Amino acid sequence: MNRFATAALLLALVAAAPVADARNSRLELPLQELVKSPQAREAGIDGSVRFYLAGQPVSVISRLGNATSNRKTNAANKSDEEACRWVALAVLKAMQEGAKQRGANAVVDIVSNYKKNEFRSSSNYECYAGAFVAGVALKGTYAKVK
Repeated sequence: MNRFATAALLLALVAAAPVADARNSRLELPLQELVKSPQAREAGIDGSVRFYLAGQPVSVISRLGNATSNRKTNAANKSDEEACRWVALAVLKAMQEGAKQRGANAVVDIVSNYKKNEFRSSSNYECYAGAFVAGVALKGTYAKVK
């Protein structure tokens, strides 16, 4: 094959190839299992702030403002679940810090809000994982609870 034919073949292959990170797999993973894991303690989730998904029973004393966090992480060389757990811990750590700054001991009514599409579950959070990036977006309310 001459150079022109080789270059044309390579160009055709590149043009036909899908975008590397076009995969965007949706996962639902249990929040409380993550919060209670050894990885959560390693990530700095210290138990001073509790996390309640929308629909979980909780006695709220007062609400102290909106909580939102949206994080992405490198998913290369990780399983989708591992990348999702890692990025969810970063989101929870940010919410924990926000709660402490406001004098809250909980984040309640948490829902997933990936790309502003709300997903509600009383047990799971939502994560999207691609070939190179995984993302979790959560929103809820900072609160003082019993």
